[in-house]
Amino acid sequence: MVSNQLLGARAAAALAVLAMTVSGCSHLRGTKEPTAAPAPVAAAATATAAPDEMTATEAGIAAAGTQAPASQADAAAVVNPTAPRHYTVKRGDTLWGIASMFLRDPWLWPEVWIINPQVPNPHLIYPGDTLALAYGADGRPQVSLEQAGTVRLDPRLRSSALDSAIPTIPYAAIASFLSRPTLLTADQIRHAPYVLAFRNMHQVAGSGNEVYVRNLTADENSRFSVIHVGDQLRDPDDGAVLGYLGIYTATALVQRPGNPAKALLIDPARETLQGDRLLTEGQQEPANFVLKAPAGDVRGHILAVVNGTDLIGQYNVVAINRGSRHGLAPGTVLAVDAAGGTTLDLYSGGKNIGDSTYTSFARQVPLPDERAGTALVFKVFDRVSYALIVGASDAIHVGDVVRNP
Repeated sequence: MVSNQLLGARAAAALAVLAMTVSGCSHLRGTKEPTAAPAPVAAAATATAAPDEMTATEAGIAAAGTQAPASQADAAAVVNPTAPRHYTVKRGDTLWGIASMFLRDPWLWPEVWIINPQVPNPHLIYPGDTLALAYGADGRPQVSLEQAGTVRLDPRLRSSALDSAIPTIPYAAIASFLSRPTLLTADQIRHAPYVLAFRNMHQVAGSGNEVYVRNLTADENSRFSVIHVGDQLRDPDDGAVLGYLGIYTATALVQRPGNPAKALLIDPARETLQGDRLLTEGQQEPANFVLKAPAGDVRGHILAVVNGTDLIGQYNVVAINRGSRHGLAPGTVLAVDAAGGTTLDLYSGGKNIGDSTYTSFARQVPLPDERAGTALVFKVFDRVSYALIVGASDAIHVGDVVRNP
């Protein structure tokens, strides 16, 4: 007879072989055992469990552990040190503002934004959306849509959203430029109908005032943009006249056809003056576009600032002498540099020639340009573009340089 000890040993050996066979089959099928080693799990939990008060950059470093990826330094150079790990989009937000919150350089947004291919227009962001900042396996920062807001409806339904997508830049700052002519040619000025006089002999007109318009052929209730002719725009590179600054003042609603015709001013942006031109309203252009750096080398100048202020600051609109032929498009981001001046070198060759008698012999030395702000192009013509100053670290003037960021 076989002893109980021998039977027990044989049974244990058989079970061991069976266990090894099942383990080998499972490995070949690519399945995993339901119970993992406790030590790696604990380590992973320790690495990823970052306190809520940590910034996204700190959380990324904590998640990377002591073996930070080689590109971690590059990620730190891209991400804003105070960037949040999660952010819920609010009404009034702009894409530029959100990009500035997450990134040191907002125009790098397309490089970190992880679009959702299931959304009809994945570039649009809506109030209520929750965005998350994380780091990929290579250490690169990634911003993605963590959770869609409750106002967004299933795209299969025929319905309209309660909130529109947030604009790229403040809509109010550029609204009067999106559907109104803002660059006038000499022929347009010469042949366009113009404000002849105001009813009740006003010197200027505003909302609700009636005006008389010369050379206007239009039916009753037709609408026209009233445009004030501003500064002549001359290219400093070759002296060519590129056009005239067109400043929207109001919308004219024709009340009585004739010559002169009578029109009512509505939707004013500023006062209307005698001689202001009437032009057909154009198609509304979108305020949403993708941020991007210029495709090629760009170096131009600020030609004028709308409303004629001497100092240019944030949210002022400027005209520049670069356009579609130079590769610009709505959404292009440009750096603004204060044009460097010149100074006299009074110490050339180790000699002090500061005496006023000899300063005429001193050499003129050009000084370098200095970064003064950032401009975002939103409307483009052939050789002229309009841009919004979205950031200003110093005073900006007409003649300052715009170039690749």
